[in-house]
This record gives sequence, structure tokens and C-alpha cells, in this order.
Amino acid sequence: MNNDIFEPLAYTADTAGERLDSFVASRADVTRSRAQKLIEDGDVTVNGKPAAKNCKLKAGDTVEVVIPENEEYDALPENIPLDVRYEDEHIIIVNKPVGMVVHPAPGHSSGTLVNALMYHCGDSLSGIGGVNRPGIVHRIDRDTSGLICAAKNDEAHLSLAAQLKDHTMHREYRMITVGGFKEDNGTVDAPIGRHPVDRKKMAVIKGSEKKARDAVTHWTVLERFSGFTYAKAVLETGRTHQIRVHMSYIGHPLMGDTLYGGGHTIFEKHNAPLIDGQMLHATALILVHPITGEKMRVEADLPENFTAVLEKLRRMN
Repeated sequence: MNNDIFEPLAYTADTAGERLDSFVASRADVTRSRAQKLIEDGDVTVNGKPAAKNCKLKAGDTVEVVIPENEEYDALPENIPLDVRYEDEHIIIVNKPVGMVVHPAPGHSSGTLVNALMYHCGDSLSGIGGVNRPGIVHRIDRDTSGLICAAKNDEAHLSLAAQLKDHTMHREYRMITVGGFKEDNGTVDAPIGRHPVDRKKMAVIKGSEKKARDAVTHWTVLERFSGFTYAKAVLETGRTHQIRVHMSYIGHPLMGDTLYGGGHTIFEKHNAPLIDGQMLHATALILVHPITGEKMRVEADLPENFTAVLEKLRRMN
């Protein structure tokens, strides 16, 4: 998701029947895959409204395209320490720290997980993600810590991507949310798309399948505190900012998540040095090894600051 607003380019369809992604690729001079991503990210509208990539245009339709700043970088290897939790010749699973961006993007051309992986793995990374995302199959936010799996070859990449698509790869998170849940567990099933006003944010959007994608988050209370809850979240889908958006949507923003409504309690203000971004950690990955077929579960302990916040909350109870 791009964080800046750029002037849209406007085109008029002069014939009927052309697919939107093909039209955008040819008119905006981008690849078909880039056009599809622009459409998926909400950067393309047809007659002022978002549309699906396979939408068939009519003669006279006005297509507007926002082209974010070029995100293609020739990522270079950098000797950045990695907390490797599993590695073989096909995949590598890393515990990403808070503050590390997964791949180069505007404002973050170096110091990313990709730069570190390129140094650690050499040429042994899948090329499917392109020059600035080698090996990257899924992402987690810069200020979310925890496990991320990268592919060392295309066969592994395709297998992992298929597992993400059919939900056979499971991702478990630990989070601290604002407020107390009435129930011990539940599910948020609410579609997520680009926020209609603030392009830095995602939002729950109902009423149009073209504006949002299905998103399902399961949550379970682990521990209750005065004004806060320690909980587990399991993703069924993997939309941008999904847990953050869903928790905010049900009235329980993540501690420290100022973008989605957290960060405003007295506890958060008094303990700001301990709260490094949103309190969200990807604690476990459950997947099928793409080559051996073995079912795997890889875990990562909570970061020190996360544990320290929990201890403070426990002392307050």
C-alpha cells in the first residue's frame, strides 16, 4: 500500500470488451502484474469507482490510474544480523524485529529484510518476487515483530504461495488490545479494503465486493487486565493490516497502534518507551514443507519489551 497521494492519469476506453488489467497495462505502460496490483490496491477506478481486474470495459468508460512512486529497486546484500528460526536449502524462517521493513520501498531502500536475506542466502532466493522482493512470499508490517518465511527457489515459492491461498499455512499472533472482551473467543469476518479517505489506512468496507477483499480473523483471550487484554489471533486470510483493522473495528485497537485508534490511554503514554509500535507479534507459523511434505510448526518467543509490558499489566491487576 502506498502512503502518498499522486495525481491520477485518466484514459478513455474507445472499444468495448477489453479487460481492465490489460487496458491499464497498455495505457499506463506497466506490466500486467503491476497493473493487477494497482487495481488490487485501489489505485484504479472506472467511472469513479473501484473495479475488479477482470472487469470488461465499455466504450466511453473513464479509467483513472494512480501510479505510486516507483517501487522497483535493485536490492543489494547487506550484512544485517538475522534471527533464523529454521533454514534448509529450500526455505528460511526468520524472526523479524520491530522497525524492519520486509522489502525495499519508497523511503526504505536499504536496511530491509530482503537486504539481509540477500547477504545471508547469496543467490539462493526465489526470483518470483522480482528484483526487490526475492524470496518474499508474505509480509508483516514494519512495526510488527515475528516470523516470516522466505523461499530459496521457485518451486518452494509456488508451494508456499499456494498454501497461503488455500489457507493451509496458518499464522498465529500474540497481541495486547485496549479494553476487555465480553467473550473468551470469537471471529471477525469483515472485508478489508483501502480507506475511502485516508490512503495510509485500510478499513472494513461493506456493500461492494469490488472495494474490499474477504478477511477473517479468529481471536482468543489469553489473559485479562484492567483496561487491556492479552490475546491470540489466528489469520484465515492475510490482508494488509488485517489484525489491526479488525481489532479496531470491534472496538479493541492494539496497544500502541496510533494509526487505528490505540496509543491514547494513560498506561500507553506513561510506558511509551516500552511500546515500540503496535503490540503485535507473529509467534508461530504452521505450514507444510514445500518439498518434503512434512508438517512444520516454528515458534518465536515474545520480544523483551512485549514481555515487560505484560509484567507491568500483571502488577497493576
